[in-house]
Amino acid sequence: MARNSMKWLALSVLLYVFFLHASTLYLFTRGFLLTRLSLSNISSCSTCTLAPAHSRLVLLIIDALRFDFLAPEPATTPSPYYHNVLTLPSLLTSQYPTHSFLFNTFADPPTVTLQRIKGITTGSLPTFVEVGSNFGGSQIAEDSIVRQMTQAGRKIAFMGDDTWITVYPTSFAPNITFPFDSFNVEDLHSVDEGVIHNLFPLLEKNATSQWDLLIGHFLGVDHVGHRLGPAHPTMAAKLKQLNDTLARVVESLDDQTLLVVMGDHGMNRKGDHGGDGDHETSAATWIYSKSTSLASGHISPPRPLAPTTIFPGAPLPHRSIQQIDLVPTLSLLLGLPIPFNNLGTVIPELFCRGNNDSLLSEALRLNTNQVKDYLEAYRSSPSGGELDSVWNEIERSWASTLDSKGEQKVLAMHDFTRLALASCRSLWAQFNVVLMSFGLFALALGSAAVWALYTSLGRGVQYWEANGWAIFARIGLASFGGAVVGATSWAFIPGIANFFGYIEAVLTGTALASSTTILLSTAPTSSFIWKLPPLSIPLIFHALAFLSNSFTFWEDRILTFLLMTSLIPFVLCAFMYPQGEARLRHRILLFSALFAGCLRLISISTVCREEQHPYCHVTFYASSSLPSPPLLVLLISLPMSLTLPSVVRRFMAISASDKGPAPMLIDWGLRLLMLEGNVLWMLEWLESNEVVGSEWDGFLRAVRSGLALVAISHTLVGGTLWWFLPLCLEVHKSVGPSGKKELQVIGYANSYGSSFLLFLLALFGPLFVVTQLTGQIILALSVIALLAILEVFDSARDLRLAMQFQADEGMPTIMFSEIVPVALLAMQTFYATGHQSTFPAIQWKPAFLITRTLWFPVSQILVILNFFGPQLFFAAAVPLLTTWNVGPLIASRAKPPADHKSDSAESPNAQHTSSSSWVLLSSLRAALGISFYFSVLLLSSAASSAWLRRHLMVWKVFAPRFMAAGASVLAVDIGVMLGMALGVGRVVQKVEKTFQRLM
Repeated sequence: MARNSMKWLALSVLLYVFFLHASTLYLFTRGFLLTRLSLSNISSCSTCTLAPAHSRLVLLIIDALRFDFLAPEPATTPSPYYHNVLTLPSLLTSQYPTHSFLFNTFADPPTVTLQRIKGITTGSLPTFVEVGSNFGGSQIAEDSIVRQMTQAGRKIAFMGDDTWITVYPTSFAPNITFPFDSFNVEDLHSVDEGVIHNLFPLLEKNATSQWDLLIGHFLGVDHVGHRLGPAHPTMAAKLKQLNDTLARVVESLDDQTLLVVMGDHGMNRKGDHGGDGDHETSAATWIYSKSTSLASGHISPPRPLAPTTIFPGAPLPHRSIQQIDLVPTLSLLLGLPIPFNNLGTVIPELFCRGNNDSLLSEALRLNTNQVKDYLEAYRSSPSGGELDSVWNEIERSWASTLDSKGEQKVLAMHDFTRLALASCRSLWAQFNVVLMSFGLFALALGSAAVWALYTSLGRGVQYWEANGWAIFARIGLASFGGAVVGATSWAFIPGIANFFGYIEAVLTGTALASSTTILLSTAPTSSFIWKLPPLSIPLIFHALAFLSNSFTFWEDRILTFLLMTSLIPFVLCAFMYPQGEARLRHRILLFSALFAGCLRLISISTVCREEQHPYCHVTFYASSSLPSPPLLVLLISLPMSLTLPSVVRRFMAISASDKGPAPMLIDWGLRLLMLEGNVLWMLEWLESNEVVGSEWDGFLRAVRSGLALVAISHTLVGGTLWWFLPLCLEVHKSVGPSGKKELQVIGYANSYGSSFLLFLLALFGPLFVVTQLTGQIILALSVIALLAILEVFDSARDLRLAMQFQADEGMPTIMFSEIVPVALLAMQTFYATGHQSTFPAIQWKPAFLITRTLWFPVSQILVILNFFGPQLFFAAAVPLLTTWNVGPLIASRAKPPADHKSDSAESPNAQHTSSSSWVLLSSLRAALGISFYFSVLLLSSAASSAWLRRHLMVWKVFAPRFMAAGASVLAVDIGVMLGMALGVGRVVQKVEKTFQRLM
């Protein structure tokens, strides 16, 4: 089979594997992460409200305002940066207890702005998968307090976070609407200053008639947290600015205006959010009325209606509410009907006015009736079956509200709304068990199919040259047939449409039919059983770890153990053959020690999950609350970048393959690119920490943007040069004693591997640039570890072959035990570069590497590359297992020396073809091996999420790990396709052309 045909066969197989993983992942996800049904009903009852207590509302949202930022007694050990700085709310609450209330507010996860805007305007619950829409929200179709305002003919003014314009594009009065870009986390002041500039003119007495609801959304606190962390002087300055702003707002309020200041969510110790940690879900809410009393001092709500919580580290409990409780509360205070989908409960303190509790009872009656109407409408919807398990309890609670009297009735109504909320929370991500089961089965069958393809590639080049395209044709026909069967079944078999959509049915048929065809087409004649090799034990333990939340918490530490374990068989190889060549045994031990040393250094870098405290200490950043690089990292970054190219050259020099374009591309190209990446992030550090003063920010930003463009252009230029430059060889022609022409080819023994390594370094460039300084050092150590383990594998192969006196005929086998350390190294690098399988661990700084503002889709691509770059890079690197120290002529595994001499009279063209086919197919085998590893992790994480779907930690631990596993599989599949299409394919072409020309 011609080389091009074999290349396209390999790419076709990998593309099919990508489709198989994507489709089976989609099937399971559709069953596991369902979205909540949004009802379009609108509350339109004009009598379903109270007389308004206030005619206007000023709603100021301070993004990421954590409760302790304005709590009166925030912590036993207060921070000077964010405690007791924003003091006005607690001061006025203590002075005017009937006019001012301060609450610790629970914000439902996911704690991202878009979902919290939905919650505080509709009173509904978000779903877990909605977190992804924070980058591109759509218009809110549900009933909301914004819609009720506009329906009542009232005007809404807005200024701040432009996410509001996305979800309510036609709700705000055009002449008093001032949106600002929300995703430029490097801009700490512009949005806040814009809000302040437009806020106070509208608070003047002659301007209040222009609006009934004024919404201002500040972003400075959130941006300071993301960029600098809460424990930074800039946070104190920002909170002081907001404290002064609120003082001016209070002074400007008239008697008919209610002020609500709130955080949409909190932030963790590092300043990020998105998850469900206590610091992320605890937001502050302050409600203040200047003249009109909000409560009567002699009436208080029943104690069960006023629960308290203790914020982590606080000395005393504080009154707590649900954030969605603001929706019915503010609606009734403004004389509006409660939005139809609301699940919140009125805040009782704000309805304890007058001489008795009749107002509170009436507010709860309206609230209870609205929630009951919502539940009945949901019950009669297509998704109403979700309430079956709790409906009897809801009915009993409702009956209690009808039978009770006096204070017992108040308690019963409150209990009913809270039961409704708890019931719906338990159902916020309902599971389609049938679709999940088919998805799991398809994932398992797909993993088995990938393993079958991997195993069948060990049959040799001749087998695949003769049968490769026939096997792939059967896969294609089976896929088409499965799609037809799936579509037909969905259309004509009753009941299937209740569990499957049309797309799900087609994908299920395609995946199951094609996977089964692979198993049948590649099955050995004697058995249908494929056994994992004994040395895949690290994979088994890695997969089983996901069945435990504790092991999932500590996966980053487990990986270090597994990586060390995967090295043991190769170290033992040096002692199993004591009579073997001492040089090979010493090389195994030396490079194993180098690999282990790099691994230990890599494992030092950590970021900690919330669950790992207090047993984990952050080393990737300066501290857990300061997202800047440690001082030691700043000192060694440049030396590391100067050193790594020399280390790479030294590895290449072992096989004398550091010739040709290698010195230019490595000594100059790679070194310059790494220095650019270092300086880029050092400038970001200077700007973020205002080391040279804020007056330099504009200049530093301009230099950073320009340098980022230069660095990325540099990688593109380097990759283009590699494509056209020759192999890493040095050729000397001479005439031998017999008069025949002789060729001396320096670097011959590593013709494939050295050139592929240059390609890999071109891929390394973009990943290095988008990685922060500590991560850059980790990436450099990972490259050294990869090269060290390659030398271990090569020496172990040579030692085994030399002692067994065997020559690999046809196609030498790539052992799965050689693929396992590369897969583990990819995951270890992922964790060591500042990542965890949690939403708050996503690093947003790379999104603004080039520009100050969000640049779609470049910003998103940079964040994805930062997060999943290690998996993609090592997947692309896996062909090194088959190309490293491999020369063009491999009639046997015994390789000629580095200065091999070839007689021009010998024409090895036939062997060149065999060599090309072997490299392509063995690289495909390695690619399928690492894809199989990650597919097993996906299968295990999916199975654990499904089995433990009612576990307390499912949305905190198992679901995020499953989502990370799914994205990792796709990143690995993309990586191996890049490595095969751009790397191996081009290297094989270069080798063939070079030696055909020489011969």
